[in-house]
Amino acid sequence: MSTAITFSEYGAPEVLHLTEVTPPEPGPGQVRIKVRAASVNPLDMKIRSGLMAKLVPARFPVILGLDAAGVVDAVGEGVEASVGDEVLGATVGGGYAEYALIERPVAKPDALSWEVAASLVTVGRTASRVLGQLGVRTGQTLLVHGAAGSVGVITVQLAAARGITVIGTAAERDLDRVTALGATAVRYGDGWAERVRADAPGGVDYVFDASGAGVLADSVTLTGDAGKVLTIADMSAQQHGVRFSAGTTEQGEDALPQLVELASAGKLTVPVWRTYPLAEAAQAHADLEARRNQGKAVLLP
Repeated sequence: MSTAITFSEYGAPEVLHLTEVTPPEPGPGQVRIKVRAASVNPLDMKIRSGLMAKLVPARFPVILGLDAAGVVDAVGEGVEASVGDEVLGATVGGGYAEYALIERPVAKPDALSWEVAASLVTVGRTASRVLGQLGVRTGQTLLVHGAAGSVGVITVQLAAARGITVIGTAAERDLDRVTALGATAVRYGDGWAERVRADAPGGVDYVFDASGAGVLADSVTLTGDAGKVLTIADMSAQQHGVRFSAGTTEQGEDALPQLVELASAGKLTVPVWRTYPLAEAAQAHADLEARRNQGKAVLLP
C-alpha cells in the first residue's frame, strides 16, 4: 500500500484527506513513478469544489493532480524508459500521491529541480497551445491578462522571445515581476483598457485572457475582432464570440521537451512560490484560493 490525497465529496479544501491506496499499475504507453513533486493547478481546485462536475464528473474517491515528476519504478509496454529514470509529465489518475502514472514521459535534466519539473507541464503546454491557436507573429502586439499567473508567466516569456511585443495586466504587487519577464506591465482593475491604450498607441493585435476577470468585452473592443481574443478562464466566452481554449493539442504536447530544455538552460523561468508536504494539500488549495501565492505551489510526497 501507499498514500495519496483523495476526496470523496465536493467541497472546500477540507474534503482532501491523506489515505491509503493501492499503487497503480502502468498500462501500455505509461510509466509508474515514485513521485518527487506534484504541482497544484487551478483546475484541481475547480474539480474539488464541484465547479467542473458537469464537464468532468467525478468517480469518487478522486486523486487530483495533473502534473508530476519522479523516478520511474515500473514501465508499461511501448515506453522508451527504464526503471530509475528521472522523468516528468502529465499524470493518469492523479499526481497527489506517493506513486503516479505518467503518459509520454519526458526526461528530467539534472539542472532542473523536481519542483520546477513538476510545475512546467500543464502551464507550459497551455501557453504553447494558446500562442499557436492565436497565431500571433513577430512584430505584433499581444495583451496577456493575468500575466503574473502561472500560465501568464510562461506565455509572456515565450512570446517575448519570439519578438512579440507583450503587454501584461497584473496586480500592483506583481508589476515589477511582469516587467522583468519582458512585458510592459499594466495594473488591472477599473480603467485597465485606457492604460493599455496609453502603453500601446499602435493598438493591440491579439488578447489572451488567463485571468477570467470579466475582461472579454473590452478586449474585443481593443482588437476590433472577437476572433483575435482567446480565454482559458472565462466561461462566458461564447457570449462575446470569443474562443475558449481547453484540453491539449499537438502544439502543446510537442512543446514540452523544448520547454524542458529552455527551463534547464535558464532561458525560461518557472516561479515556484512554496512547497508543501503531501499531507498539507488542503492548505495548498486554501492558500491558492485566497490568492496568497506568487508562483506555483508544489506538493512533496
